[in-house]
Amino acid sequence: MQFVYKIPGYILCLMAGFFLSWGGFLIRKFEDADIWQILFWRALFFSIAVLIFLLFNYKKDTLHIFKKSGFPGLIAGFVMSFSFVAYIVAMTETSVANTVFIISTQTIFLAIFGYLFLKEKVSPKAMVSIILALLGISIMLRGSFLGGSLYGDIVALVIPINFSILILIIRKYPNTDLVPSLFYSGILGCLYGFLISNSIIISEHDLYVAMLLGVFQHAIGFILITIGARSTPAVMVGILMLTETVFAPFWVWLFLNEIPPLGVFIGGAVIILAIIIKSFDKSKLTA
Repeated sequence: MQFVYKIPGYILCLMAGFFLSWGGFLIRKFEDADIWQILFWRALFFSIAVLIFLLFNYKKDTLHIFKKSGFPGLIAGFVMSFSFVAYIVAMTETSVANTVFIISTQTIFLAIFGYLFLKEKVSPKAMVSIILALLGISIMLRGSFLGGSLYGDIVALVIPINFSILILIIRKYPNTDLVPSLFYSGILGCLYGFLISNSIIISEHDLYVAMLLGVFQHAIGFILITIGARSTPAVMVGILMLTETVFAPFWVWLFLNEIPPLGVFIGGAVIILAIIIKSFDKSKLTA
């Protein structure tokens, strides 16, 4: 699997968005499992897949790669473990479209965090995009408040914030393979699910869906994004990840006929406009 590291970063990020876009659809396919059971099994399959990937790539040097990831790997894993929880909760409490449009604001958070933590200036175009993104979120939250999914939308905001922190860590340590951090986040996700769930026993059908969710949607998606982000400017990562924003609502509309309220599309369109404006910003921000 070493060939993955030779694929251009921007292609890996684009592919990652496609794989991650199936999350909402797969979560909707669970029959009886509750949030914490889904979290446990998704995280377990995710952890196993990440470990197998590392063993195939590094063989006897796998332990050394874990040690080399060091403190940045531990912090990245800890931060991302909360996204495990937030993703499951958001996808079950609000619409897939709401969730992925809010996740798409990761590009804006990358700009904000770049200014706060890396002391990088925010250009006028970036400022406009940030204001538009906040406006889009407010439109979506207002519609959610009326429709009863405000809680899910607020929880969804955890995801782009944590994702932005992950990308900043990856960009700060481009010569360190931080795929081990994904394993840490998966193990923590398992722990959260195990401790909170009344029982981890689920049906064979739900176990199969959890395997698809943990391996093909989550593990492959995040392995690709973690490797691709090493050589791709942080803001560009967010732009390429718009494939998730585009495809995720499409899958649930096509297969499950889930159609979100008009306010979601209006707010989402404003967010997309904000990110497009940011894509034309040539200033050095989080690159």
